[in-house]
Amino acid sequence: MTTAPARTEDRTGVYVSALELFSIGIGPSSSHTVGPMRAGRDFARRALAALPDGPARVEGVLYGSLAATGLGHGTPDALVAGLAGLDPETCDPADVRGAWSGHPAGQPLLLGGTTPVPFDSAHVVLDPFFRPQAHPNTLTLRAFAEGATVPVLEETYLSVGGGFVERVGADPVPVAPGAGAPGYRTGEELLALCGAGRSIADVAWAAEAAYRSSAATTDGLDAIWAAMHACVEAGLDAQGILPGGLGVPRRARAMRDSILAAEAAGRPATADWLQAFALAVNEENAGGGRVVTAPTNGAAGILPAVLMYYWRFEPDADIEGVRTFLLTAAAIGSLIKANASISGAEGGCQAEVGSACAMAAAGLTAVLGGSPEQVENAAEIAMEHHLGLTCDPIAGLVQIPCIERNAVAATTAVTATRLALHGDGSHIVSLDAVIETMRQTGADMSDKYKETSRGGLAVNVVEC
Repeated sequence: MTTAPARTEDRTGVYVSALELFSIGIGPSSSHTVGPMRAGRDFARRALAALPDGPARVEGVLYGSLAATGLGHGTPDALVAGLAGLDPETCDPADVRGAWSGHPAGQPLLLGGTTPVPFDSAHVVLDPFFRPQAHPNTLTLRAFAEGATVPVLEETYLSVGGGFVERVGADPVPVAPGAGAPGYRTGEELLALCGAGRSIADVAWAAEAAYRSSAATTDGLDAIWAAMHACVEAGLDAQGILPGGLGVPRRARAMRDSILAAEAAGRPATADWLQAFALAVNEENAGGGRVVTAPTNGAAGILPAVLMYYWRFEPDADIEGVRTFLLTAAAIGSLIKANASISGAEGGCQAEVGSACAMAAAGLTAVLGGSPEQVENAAEIAMEHHLGLTCDPIAGLVQIPCIERNAVAATTAVTATRLALHGDGSHIVSLDAVIETMRQTGADMSDKYKETSRGGLAVNVVEC
């Protein structure tokens, strides 16, 4: 189970490690697929500790947004896969699909991957009309002893976005202190930590010392980049129709071929590549493939697309630049996560795509030589122009409008970078102000526009 140590440790303020904010998982959703899978794994471990011979049965209830769009997001499959001990970072994505919907009648579930437990698909219930107060993405799991009507173990989990999961009532998770690790809680405080040549990435690097060694951090950042790169390439090669019943075709491969033909004819197509990269990742995500949560799956194409744009087209691009990009993006994303939200169920798509766009703009500005003030400006521009964006996926699938939305947001991130680099970093609206505005806007937004598929495009487009 992944939690945000910064919630319980003041030494690093709000900073969430880049290796947690960017986690390798599977599609199509970080909050509806990865989070419930992690909750299932954690519960299986606790249930087997309470009942070493295995419970007589295990039950689960998905509430709110997890239930409203759960079938489209594959949430019940992910939950059951987690109960069976699968890890979203290492499992074969094919093993997740059908874990609940295709579970053979009368066949036990291997709880934790080891202990047979009687199981039926009816043991997982969806309750979309109950809106829990703690968080719209809530699930409860129960384990029963033989003949018992009262559970031996009952746990409630909040899937708070980005694959992060919180167990209700859990004690705070301590963070190993890092000597001299800087702390900040606002963008203003983050900029104050920069100076005398110190960048936002430098602040993030120092904060990473609270988690692990420098070598481990470097290896982790490189693994994240490798997974992003592989996802782009996989998406560019894949073809066919995406699952779910909407009949959405994959377009990244055809777009790649068209771009290559244009380049062969002497017509540069840099911007087209940027959009193709984003489509490739989000088509992989929609197909349930291996993706990097960045910071969510619904917005997973934006950072990889912009990072590939840097890698492919910037003459001085190198692996140090990639690390700087990711660290800078993590520093900005941590501010958004702590002071607003990265969860579509909590803040609408402004919280997912808007956050990813701001993080990507910040990272690109940093690697192109921008000052900390210009980085903050780029993130503010990117977020400002996503305020009010709703999350209303058709049929609860992370396909329409999600896939194209990532391509558009990747372009916006590059535009925000260019605007910021043409300025000196001074601007009227601060990043802190726009993050707070996003939080307020999300609180005011009707629930039907927050990942429930009960409003917007989800109800105005006929599903064919």
